[in-house]
Amino acid sequence: MNETDPVLDGAAARGMAELDAAVTGCRACPRLVAWREEVARERRAAFASWEYWGRPVPGFGPADARLLVIGLAPAAHGGNRTGRMFTGDRSGDVLYAALHAVGLASQATATYRDDGLALRGVRVTAPVHCAPPANKPTPAERATCRPWLLGELRLLRPHLRAVVVLGAFGWQSALPALAEAGWDVPRPRPAFGHGVRLDLGDLRVFGCYHVSQRNTFTGRLTPDMLLDVLGAARDAAGLAP
Repeated sequence: MNETDPVLDGAAARGMAELDAAVTGCRACPRLVAWREEVARERRAAFASWEYWGRPVPGFGPADARLLVIGLAPAAHGGNRTGRMFTGDRSGDVLYAALHAVGLASQATATYRDDGLALRGVRVTAPVHCAPPANKPTPAERATCRPWLLGELRLLRPHLRAVVVLGAFGWQSALPALAEAGWDVPRPRPAFGHGVRLDLGDLRVFGCYHVSQRNTFTGRLTPDMLLDVLGAARDAAGLAP
């Protein structure tokens, strides 16, 4: 596969394992490549003994997932360090604890790739697969990375029944990709909001505030708010608790 062209790679993947492998070789966005590799070289003092992943982070979860959670991008010292979405940072602590509470994760913690965590019926991904400076990808980087999300959606389509989108950035990425993957997304596209629910026929889309430290520390997103959304999405996906 062409490691510099996510458009070709995302479209050509014949299965989820192939797509995930191709994601990790992408070097399409020079700013993101430089940043993720700089962070991996310099490391945070608390993780000085770690060998950082330092590459794009693929989605995590079964290839026949009925529920998809879409975030923003890997954290510099989270997914960019561990190589797994939402693993090794406080946002992941919140998300996986909630997924465990609603019966979709085997454990409440996520610390490294081989920690035993398994997801049941749910896959976790992001519209940008590289850690961005200041956690802020540019619109151009989001557009360049979008074929990976589109590839995931197309592969998941036979099984997918619910999507939870974390934050406005993810919402702005998810709705166009869902439309391109074949779902009938209304125009104009609905605005993001916590608790927004969008019925696309065989697919229910849920808006949820992002599980960022800013949102969880300030109480903008409480544990109960997150559990309510994930529980409703679980039920919409037909995943028994």
